[in-house]
Amino acid sequence: MARTPPPARSSLIEHPDLAGTAQAAQPVPLVDLNYQHSLIADAVERGWERVARTGAFVLGEDVQAFEGAFAAFTGVRHCVGVASGTDAVELALRAFGVGRGDEVIVPTNSFIASATAVVRAGATPVLVDVDPTYLLLDPERVAARLTSRTRAILAVHLFGQMAPMGELSRMSGERTLLLEDAAQAHGASQHGIGVGGYGVAAATSFYPGKNLGAYGDGGAVLTSGDGVARKVRALRDHGSVAKYQHPELGFNSRLDTLQAVVLGAKLPFLRAWNDARRDAARRYDELLQDLPMVVPPKVLAGNDHVWHLYVIRVPNRDEVLTRLHGAGVGAGIHYPIPIHLQGAFRGLGHARGDFPVAERASREILSLPIYPGITPEQQERVVHELGKAFR
Repeated sequence: MARTPPPARSSLIEHPDLAGTAQAAQPVPLVDLNYQHSLIADAVERGWERVARTGAFVLGEDVQAFEGAFAAFTGVRHCVGVASGTDAVELALRAFGVGRGDEVIVPTNSFIASATAVVRAGATPVLVDVDPTYLLLDPERVAARLTSRTRAILAVHLFGQMAPMGELSRMSGERTLLLEDAAQAHGASQHGIGVGGYGVAAATSFYPGKNLGAYGDGGAVLTSGDGVARKVRALRDHGSVAKYQHPELGFNSRLDTLQAVVLGAKLPFLRAWNDARRDAARRYDELLQDLPMVVPPKVLAGNDHVWHLYVIRVPNRDEVLTRLHGAGVGAGIHYPIPIHLQGAFRGLGHARGDFPVAERASREILSLPIYPGITPEQQERVVHELGKAFR
């Protein structure tokens, strides 16, 4: 697909007399899924009618078809659909026997589910700070936290780009597994290798706002390991390998068939939608050159970024965010409280100051609206209002 070049710098910045136009414009949401829905609505309606007609509401052909298609898209042998991204991380850990007495390295700059899933599997999350440039898991800090109890490193691919997998791979082995949390990285790659290609498995989420999102919750485990896939398929279905045969305890964590229909309808568009996100990111890069107080996001060498989020860093972030919201711009924060400062993980014994990079980032990061279908005019308005917020 041909990519359109980024536009010239915003006329709203260079011509303040157009400010009234921006103020009169419609609000710009942080995420808008209407464009995507308009392209697949008919296919989803037909698919849901087919499921209702056949009564195959749990697993079945639609789930299998999506699993095969997404595995091929990602470049792994197997995709096993489960009920959520959190379940995907937990079941991936359990498939390798990670549990009580084991430690799993997790970046503190992530959504809480990355650590929650470790606890649900029975293991202990060992939190690690991130690097100051990309806000990704820092290999040097990981190395300092490895112990004889470390069973896995959970590399979180954040904002749409992959963690430094080459360096992390060199720390893994038969005893220490490398797992990927790819909830924000559908279609991302590093040096030509997609998610699930470096680690023994990758867990992902199909929460509606993701690059590939369902119309509800959903997730998957991606792996090229035949045994891993068989284990996760059993665990997601009450530990069953055949109907009414349960050689081990499992869970009720199956990808809903109706959601598989939605995901199957969206998947053919995913490459084009990721390209649209890249175009929007380049447009922001160009527009933000007129705002020197803004630190734009950077791409780690070798990464093909899919821009799930466009995260900048600004001074006086909370004040800027309030002004943006007042102007109808739906900016957000991903994430305002690092995991080590969450009350749910008070038991790990961390205090403010333990992970300074993540803590500073949590005070500065600001996510700007980005999604397939966002227009240049909307992005110009976002940057215009951002500039006003500083003034």
